[in-house]
Amino acid sequence: MKKVAVVQDLSSFGKCSLTAAIPVLSVMGVQVCPLPTAVLSAQTGYPSFHCEDFTSKMKYFIDEWSKMNVSYDGIFTGFVTGEEQIHNIFHFLDEFQTKETILLVDPVMGDSGEVYKLFTDELLVLMKELVKRANVITPNVTECCLLTGLSYKKLQGYANEKDYLKALENAGNILQQESGAQVIITGVNPPSADSLRKLIGNMYLDGSKTFYSTIQYNGKSYSGTGDLFASVIMGSMMRGENLEKAVQLAETFLTAAINDSALAQIPQEEGVNFEKYLGMLLS
Repeated sequence: MKKVAVVQDLSSFGKCSLTAAIPVLSVMGVQVCPLPTAVLSAQTGYPSFHCEDFTSKMKYFIDEWSKMNVSYDGIFTGFVTGEEQIHNIFHFLDEFQTKETILLVDPVMGDSGEVYKLFTDELLVLMKELVKRANVITPNVTECCLLTGLSYKKLQGYANEKDYLKALENAGNILQQESGAQVIITGVNPPSADSLRKLIGNMYLDGSKTFYSTIQYNGKSYSGTGDLFASVIMGSMMRGENLEKAVQLAETFLTAAINDSALAQIPQEEGVNFEKYLGMLLS
């Protein structure tokens, strides 16, 4: 069985990070080895939560796993709390990343044109170094702008879909060339002439081609959907599937979960009802 080390936080409520990655990867036939970066009573979108930072504990996991002589087929990194955690991740990669290891980096730094509270310029510098070690990167539009210097405001100012997608594709190609990784830009929401038919999509770039697909958009942003998407991508790669197929599988899975959650009027901070649709991910 393939093993993937998942370096993320554990939030008891919000269906994100490890509570999203573990069930998705498990049902896709992958053993998950969590390296927790923090433990939270609920994800940070809730009005109140307790967070126990595990930054200083990460080295003990790395040391103990080194003693065990374990190896990983994949490594998957997500939200980090700051520069020290990225340095710990570099240490982890030095210990366990080989030429055969698939590294997926989800460079969580912001969304909707805004950076998260813990974001710093130093974090961005280190994240740019981290993505250079990745095989696959899954930034959202905001994070792609941060990593490439594309103005988010200018991008959102395009009046038509063609110009928007061309500008984003150019940025994606820059990121692909600078990192050498395959890039999947998530949450692509171009302007539309039809106000009644809103779409959201994902753009995949590998240096030789661009693949763009869309799904219906209900205008809501649910906790953990990015983590679920990236987890499906990692699970698909562990099964040897190509990334275009992986993107389509992730979209189908998330569409079902999001539609179910919208019908049930689930608050956005609670995440989506993905559990009943895990069977869609079986090979």
